[in-house]
Amino acid sequence: MTSAAATRLPRRRRPGWVDSFLLAVRIAAIVLLIWGIAGTVVKGINGEGPTGEAWRDLVVAGIAQGAMYGLIALGYSMVYGVLGFINFAHGEVFMSGGMVGFFVANYLWDIRFWDTNFVLSILLVLASSILASTLVAVIVERVAYRPLRDAPRLIPLITSIGISFFLQYTFAGLFGVAVKNYPPPPDYLRARIGFLDLEIEGTKLAVIVVAVVTMVALYLFVEKTRTGRSIRAVAEDKEIAALMGINVDRTIVATFAVGGAMAGVAGTLWALLFRGVSFITGFLPGIKAFTAAVLGGIGNLGGAMAGGVLLGLFEGVGPQLVLAGFGIPGVSQLKDVVAFTALVLVLIFKPSGLFGERLAAEDRA
Repeated sequence: MTSAAATRLPRRRRPGWVDSFLLAVRIAAIVLLIWGIAGTVVKGINGEGPTGEAWRDLVVAGIAQGAMYGLIALGYSMVYGVLGFINFAHGEVFMSGGMVGFFVANYLWDIRFWDTNFVLSILLVLASSILASTLVAVIVERVAYRPLRDAPRLIPLITSIGISFFLQYTFAGLFGVAVKNYPPPPDYLRARIGFLDLEIEGTKLAVIVVAVVTMVALYLFVEKTRTGRSIRAVAEDKEIAALMGINVDRTIVATFAVGGAMAGVAGTLWALLFRGVSFITGFLPGIKAFTAAVLGGIGNLGGAMAGGVLLGLFEGVGPQLVLAGFGIPGVSQLKDVVAFTALVLVLIFKPSGLFGERLAAEDRA
């Protein structure tokens, strides 16, 4: 081989200290996970850990809460897929739906309609929550983001943080800072229901079923309708989509509206699970939903929903499964640490998320 040909061969990159550090982190993470799980198994054999029924409840609770995270994460993924920035105000879009739903539920409770017609009442609350979240999302797009459409991406990102605080304190000023509690669901919904040979609390089963139905409806909307095809085309390449006759502005509004509707559904599910809402209700669920979107693969709708469910499972099961094996006291208080640690570990092993990113043409390196 001549020297000229040899110079054309690509040089192999030597692993640097960063690669060595990440390899060490991966090995340490695997060792700690195995150690913690082994410790939990030993405790279970000795009769010291949670019972089988307790483990089942942890799994069901994690899936229910994770389904709610997944619905909120859909809004993050859709907006990122179309505009290429993270809408950090989306948590407050979720909060607005839950807050408006409270006033509808409270009115229905006052006129004694809530107890006698609970199914119709919760449908009315769901409709009002979806309407409020959709309206807030569309207004935010029109007022805050559309004028910045051609600005550098850092500017809309900072704007979204400002809008988040603006919405928080607008609702605090209008409705007060106290936590507002939804009326209690009927006894039959709080009781355990037999499902697939399991005894599951009715509220958690309802949350899981509604989340699955909503996700299927969103998939059919995106894949089968003309608006859904427009959203996918704009997410792929806005300029080419405009040349093909697609109204880009209208499609972006539709994206925000659909994401807001998903957040509205999540607001009602939050009411079923936790009942209490306040002006800061959307902050932590919003951060966790963004975490779920990154965990599944940003811009990937199926990945967002799956990432939400996995994040909920990490929160529900992770502390007892891993941390309890090290003898750490009060592990249930460390669920947020477990959730975000799980995200870091997943990104170390697979930086594009578990199911891969789906980015627009201009975002691909």
